[in-house]
Amino acid sequence: MYLVTAAEMGEIDRSASREYFIPSIVLMENAGLRVVESIRRYFGGTARGKRVLIFAGKGNNGGDGVVVARHLHNEGAEVKVFLLARPEELRGDPRTNLEIYQKMGGKVFPLLEQNHLQRADIALLYADLVVDAIFGTGFKGAALGVAGEVIQLINRAAKPVVAVDLPSGLEADTGRSHGPCIRATWTVTFALPKLGLALEPGATLAGRVEIADIGIPRHLIESRGLKVRLLTPDWCREHLKPRDSTAHKGSFGHVLVVGGCRGMTGAPILTAMGALRAGAGLVTAAVPRSCQGTVAAGAAEIMTRGLPETPEGAVSREALPLILEMLERCRVLAIGPGLSRDPSASLLVRELLPQVRCPVVVDADALNALADDARWLWEAKGEVVLTPHPGEMARLQGTTAARVQEDRLATAARAAQEWRAVVVLKGARTIIACPAGDTYVNPTGNPGMATAGSGDVLTGVIAGLIAQGLTSGTAAAVGVFLHGSAGDEAARVKGHRGLVAGDLLDCLPSVLAKLEA
Repeated sequence: MYLVTAAEMGEIDRSASREYFIPSIVLMENAGLRVVESIRRYFGGTARGKRVLIFAGKGNNGGDGVVVARHLHNEGAEVKVFLLARPEELRGDPRTNLEIYQKMGGKVFPLLEQNHLQRADIALLYADLVVDAIFGTGFKGAALGVAGEVIQLINRAAKPVVAVDLPSGLEADTGRSHGPCIRATWTVTFALPKLGLALEPGATLAGRVEIADIGIPRHLIESRGLKVRLLTPDWCREHLKPRDSTAHKGSFGHVLVVGGCRGMTGAPILTAMGALRAGAGLVTAAVPRSCQGTVAAGAAEIMTRGLPETPEGAVSREALPLILEMLERCRVLAIGPGLSRDPSASLLVRELLPQVRCPVVVDADALNALADDARWLWEAKGEVVLTPHPGEMARLQGTTAARVQEDRLATAARAAQEWRAVVVLKGARTIIACPAGDTYVNPTGNPGMATAGSGDVLTGVIAGLIAQGLTSGTAAAVGVFLHGSAGDEAARVKGHRGLVAGDLLDCLPSVLAKLEA
């Protein structure tokens, strides 16, 4: 499912009128009707007798809201429209719909000054539902003045709110709010979801999101060359092909995990098991010799190999020839979990990457090894997947985690192109950006996954999918979706607070089974 910016959606709307001769007022009518249908479902079939307040601005979003008012009024609902403009300020389609509504006997109350707010405040006490149609996709910045106070009034009333296209006060392209913003119960968005509905905090502020067909031709959307997708079960399912009945473990690839150090043996175990749970046929964990016994005892399904180590118990640079030899029998390398920041281990990462011809998933301390000089990424012979959290991303880019978080999508997309690597920027609504420009936003996952080892499992899942033949970008996207879904399934049983990384491993098989079914 594609995600669009405000500009992309605006151009699609204009093209529908220009190229397909669909009048803009028809699109507005369809949009309002879809919201009305959603409201009927909310009320169990009809809005007759319900008290509905519609807060409308003077633009097209307000026009959509007035269409909603017309139809609900006609159905027998008790409707009041609070207009954040003078009626004569409305132009075009919104003005036409307002005049029709008024001719039908609909009630319109201005909200222009402080003394107008009291009427709205009292009406909110008795409302069954609020319709937010104040600002549309063109909104940027902060909701100021009366508009900001109205938004706060609505939020304080704690009534059910349906937002038209997106919550007022939210930026359509970033999901950010710089001032008061509607906290919607649900949002009905038109034709395609906007980026801001998929990115935090917008995803939370929007509540449940319904995507409504308003009659824009499918070919028009498909011909736009859109680059950003919201991951869905259907899209992921397309890339998980059924297994051949004659297959054997060699058919599903061999993953080599390089990592671990004294005191951090759990990380490579979690990564190795993540790869196996994702369906890899074979996994070898290559760890410091002094850690090999611990890792081998940690999971019977993992093969292990001891590597030369430093006096501190980290993988030594001297392990390079042995790792290259093992990679001749492997389809993918996962490097970094538990590796430590030992200078010798960091040197190993920098010298190894330019010599690896298979795909590489780089995580944790292997990312930190590249922080001073990312040019090593350009020299890699195979496809590279980087899986940084915001702090690691900040170190790679020489900035701060706060700056990374300001615009996660743009940050990941720029890095993917600059480094010619797939970038998985972890966090709430993980971003997966590919060098060619394709970008994915993941809707799965929950706060309980913010726990030690969760990222190690993700590294293994991505590597396991690559081992089975998926391209690096596709494996990263599907892997992130599966990983988050496993976290969601675990949270349904165990809650958020007590979730541990091993719970994700336990839930991965059932998540895969449901997806493939």
